[in-house]
Amino acid sequence: MLFHISIAAHDPQHVARVIAEFWGGEALEFPPVSDNGWIVLANDARGTGLEVFPIDTVLREADGDADAYGEATGLVGFTATHAAIGSSLTQEQVMEIAAREGWPAKYRKRGGMFGVVEIWIEGRQMIEVLTPEMQAEYMSTMSAANWRAMLESVCASAALA
Repeated sequence: MLFHISIAAHDPQHVARVIAEFWGGEALEFPPVSDNGWIVLANDARGTGLEVFPIDTVLREADGDADAYGEATGLVGFTATHAAIGSSLTQEQVMEIAAREGWPAKYRKRGGMFGVVEIWIEGRQMIEVLTPEMQAEYMSTMSAANWRAMLESVCASAALA
């Protein structure tokens, strides 16, 4: 179970507010790591959150009995970090929000198993938004047994090529 994840953005406040819109949640300031950090709370039973930090923030291990802390590096660019989030919105509504923000978005079927709306926040940070129908696909297909079967199929196809 995922409780929270963090991403980086050029405009953390704006990105947090848009993600809150997908979730029907709330975006609030999150100063523990960064002066310009924000957290989106989904307002669900699990306390699901997504932290959004300034683009050049990295987390560093603190010495002794202290929390990790954020540090600005001046580095920006793409990242492998992403999240798949559920939304009660329709695919059309999700696409409309992405278009309004000028964020590239498209429907994708991941591994032939479940659909997502692939959105590129600020043109550089991927997030996958799953509508209720896509969430049902995800939950019916994402298991270790199904993943092994998919890998076996891919390996068998590669061996035939």
